[in-house]
Amino acid sequence: MAPEGRKILSIISSVAVILVLIGVIFSNSVFFIIGAISVVSLFFCIIFFRDPMRNIPEGKNIIVAPADGKITAIKSINDPEIGGDAQLISVFLNIFNVHVNRVPINGEVINVNHKNGNFISAYKHSAADVNEQTNIIFNTAVGVLKVRQIAGLIARRILCYARAGLTMKQGDRLGFILFGSRTDIILPPSVSVLVSKGQRVFGNETIIGKF
Repeated sequence: MAPEGRKILSIISSVAVILVLIGVIFSNSVFFIIGAISVVSLFFCIIFFRDPMRNIPEGKNIIVAPADGKITAIKSINDPEIGGDAQLISVFLNIFNVHVNRVPINGEVINVNHKNGNFISAYKHSAADVNEQTNIIFNTAVGVLKVRQIAGLIARRILCYARAGLTMKQGDRLGFILFGSRTDIILPPSVSVLVSKGQRVFGNETIIGKF
């Protein structure tokens, strides 16, 4: 269970128990129905905040997926930190995906920049321009690399654990985005991309590139 969900789960479970007990003790169908809905919400949150153990594949010079989800875009972009031939890979996370973000490669955090914005669907490519987001820039063995956490239509909070000057290892917890989102990884041109658009990837397990 992801620690980010413990407070939410404790509140929902307490409310659900209280409402169901009131409904049973006083034979009040309204409280019982609301309590039953709370129990369903509790099970949904348990699924959403799951944090399964993942094993990083063996091999040298690999970059792993920073999140679970579906790849919605792979294209060349002009990125201010990486350059004009940077490679963008976008991973869309629906509400049923694991929402823990992971560090894709060993590196030192150069900068962390949070930008306020809108909350349009993260599936739309324009979300990278207008939505609330956090950009994490790493200095790695392959050069400068960026991970971008983008809030979605429902997601209203981005958690990021990276700090400038911090050295992070591949597979470390990078952050968490609540309830539907997108995670982009922007790679230098020297990386060979090994995934394709439409592919489902798993954080820490899917190799998305080699160098």
